[in-house]
Amino acid sequence: MAAKRKRGALAAGKAKRARSAPSAGEALPEGGPPQEHSGPPQEYSIPPPVSQGKWKNKERVLIFSSRGINFRTRHLMQDLRTLMPHSKADTKMDRKDQLFVINEVCEMKNCNKCIFFEAKKKQDLYMWLSNTPQGPSAKFLVQNIHTLAELKMTGNCLRGSRPLLSFDPMFDREPHYALLKELFIQIFSTPQYHPKSQPFVDHVFTFTITDERIWFRNYQIIEEDASLVEIGPRFVLNLIKIFQGSFGGPTLYENPHYQSPNMHRRLVRLSVAAKFREKQQVKEVQKIKKKGTKVLVEEDPTEVVFETPAEEKPVEIQLVKPETKPIVKDKKKLRKIQRKKQKKLFRTEG
Repeated sequence: MAAKRKRGALAAGKAKRARSAPSAGEALPEGGPPQEHSGPPQEYSIPPPVSQGKWKNKERVLIFSSRGINFRTRHLMQDLRTLMPHSKADTKMDRKDQLFVINEVCEMKNCNKCIFFEAKKKQDLYMWLSNTPQGPSAKFLVQNIHTLAELKMTGNCLRGSRPLLSFDPMFDREPHYALLKELFIQIFSTPQYHPKSQPFVDHVFTFTITDERIWFRNYQIIEEDASLVEIGPRFVLNLIKIFQGSFGGPTLYENPHYQSPNMHRRLVRLSVAAKFREKQQVKEVQKIKKKGTKVLVEEDPTEVVFETPAEEKPVEIQLVKPETKPIVKDKKKLRKIQRKKQKKLFRTEG
């Protein structure tokens, strides 16, 4: 049996030396260990992979919502967390809390950007995009929501891959759209060399301005010729206001084309009521016309031409009282009486 190695035996013997790199003029012997050099050992290290860069742009986005959201908003929020590997989640916020409390929540979560979904009346959804804690921040009304599971698109992208951001040329023409463009870039773009991201670019986020609204779409790049297939989610952002601070402060821009959901529903009700009143007025006018005095038309003398007088029948005066017919309720008895009368007539004639 081999003898057990005692503790400290390595210290008594020769210590291990780091393998030295061979010089340029020397070659290693074939099939044998490297030869020892008389000079000091030269240590060398393997360089790290080129893909592992330094994570400098440490953008973290907090995505959460208030209480009272429906299932569609919850799925949309989960889709954004899936598409944005640099995002963080948090519990739902109480409705009674003020919005400036979100700045403290972002500070505790170590986030410098925030996407907050605010639900009102269980049917209206608002989205806040904010740069915490200095600002600016923007408030949108979210419309026409379609989630990843609902669309059932054929496209599919790698989880955690970095997206390309495509913007409408209108973003460079107006100052408030230029501010929103910078806010979208800082929030939706995945930082390079993020630990949870993948070194691939296989989908595109598009922001298009149509009908005074911002339309968000997500497409997958499936071919080298940049052919696209929509993945989802999709939604429409109707800008309300842009604030100087985070979740408040002086108003930098207010959308003059914005119409609140309450006003829209009120106008719909008023239009339905106006149609109903119009129908009622038409019915009342028709009733008044029917009750009105009729205009008498003068007689036409030519109508008498086609009239033919009826023949006069002679007037017959009946002097004899007609025989009373017996009232018999039973039909069988009536038939018997008629037969008896017929028999009497036959006897008298015979």
